Amino acid sequence: MKFKYADKQNEKIKAITEGTLVIGCDIAKATHVARAFDFRGIELGKSLQFDNTQDGFNSLALWAKKIMFDNNKPNVMLGIEPTGHYWLSLSQFINESKMAQLVIVNSYHTKKAKELDDNSPTKDDVKDAKTIAKLVLEGRYSIAHIPTGDYAELRAGMCQRQQLQKGLQAIKGLIITWLDRYFPEFTSVYKSFEGKAALTILKHFSLPQDILRPKNETEMEIWRKQIVRYAGVKKTLALEAVARRTVGLKSAHEFARMEIGYLLMQYEIINEQLTALMEKIKAILVRLPEAKAMLDIPGIGVITVAGFLAEVGDLKNYRHWRQIIRLAGLNLKTNSSGKHKGKTGITKRGRHELRALLYRCALALIANNPEFNALHQHLTTRKENPLKGMQSVIAICGKLIRILFAIGKNQSTYRPEKAFGELIQKQNQAA
Repeated sequence: MKFKYADKQNEKIKAITEGTLVIGCDIAKATHVARAFDFRGIELGKSLQFDNTQDGFNSLALWAKKIMFDNNKPNVMLGIEPTGHYWLSLSQFINESKMAQLVIVNSYHTKKAKELDDNSPTKDDVKDAKTIAKLVLEGRYSIAHIPTGDYAELRAGMCQRQQLQKGLQAIKGLIITWLDRYFPEFTSVYKSFEGKAALTILKHFSLPQDILRPKNETEMEIWRKQIVRYAGVKKTLALEAVARRTVGLKSAHEFARMEIGYLLMQYEIINEQLTALMEKIKAILVRLPEAKAMLDIPGIGVITVAGFLAEVGDLKNYRHWRQIIRLAGLNLKTNSSGKHKGKTGITKRGRHELRALLYRCALALIANNPEFNALHQHLTTRKENPLKGMQSVIAICGKLIRILFAIGKNQSTYRPEKAFGELIQKQNQAA
């Protein structure tokens, strides 16, 4: 069964009954604002400003209980606009205290709807709290699925990996900049500085004159065993040749050696941290039954599975794979009016990290998985409505989501004949 957006919105509206107290909360760094409404949109009580502390959260709970008692509202639905990371502590308090059903309102919707009441672009916390509550009343919200247990650990671990990767890329860029300044010919001999021999040279003989000067016994042993052994005689001779005619800077050599030493130290530390982090992430994946079945798909690795589960969480919280399509911003959009039909594309109104992960995985599957490669060939060469290359990759992202959802939701194994049954049957008929 396909769940259309209108049907889902109707179900959300029906969930708000006469006995429901709807609270809109605008999140800030230090002080939040909350306003309460009944199911018809009539405000109940005064607005509340509370701090992002335990005492502030307790005051929110007491304020909500008083309004519930005064107006005979047994249920509470609290809507928030997830602003950065400031909403996480409040969401944890609400889930632990079970004071309300926590729902999330899209910040883009809040921005567009805030002028409906006063026809003014004015923005303040009290006004935004009301706008959030009104959007909840209209059913324009989503249920907040806060990851717990291994899924929460996986989310934190992958976020940390992303930060380390950014730091590593920055360090690599600084090392390349250093080479361009002091030894630009280095990359003509070694395409990458990340090889064993290249790293050893930069660590012990970083400047061209260090390569050409007479070496002591310890340095000669390093040169023979760690450089000539890994790189070969031809490369070392070529390196010496380019060192003689280098156009690199010939000043501030003492601090140049210190600079490359610091950069290489940071490079090694981040790589060690990434290795240790991935070992812990692998240990978490072992405990998740759906992860093993996902890893059995040819072309899918640990980073893809860990990243997917970190972004999506427990797949049992979703009732249909289309929810994940929307979460990734891969749902289609078109601009049409009257007889005019515009181009169809994806909305990109979702988690860009999840979308980028699925895109990279789709490219790898097309290259390494025979079933996905056959699907790509079929989509791009079929007689009716053939897709372009990028369109086919996006379609394969959707197919991958359906497969991963079925595996995680039903705790099943990957079976190509079931996932690609119709395509395999056509191939056999053509053969």
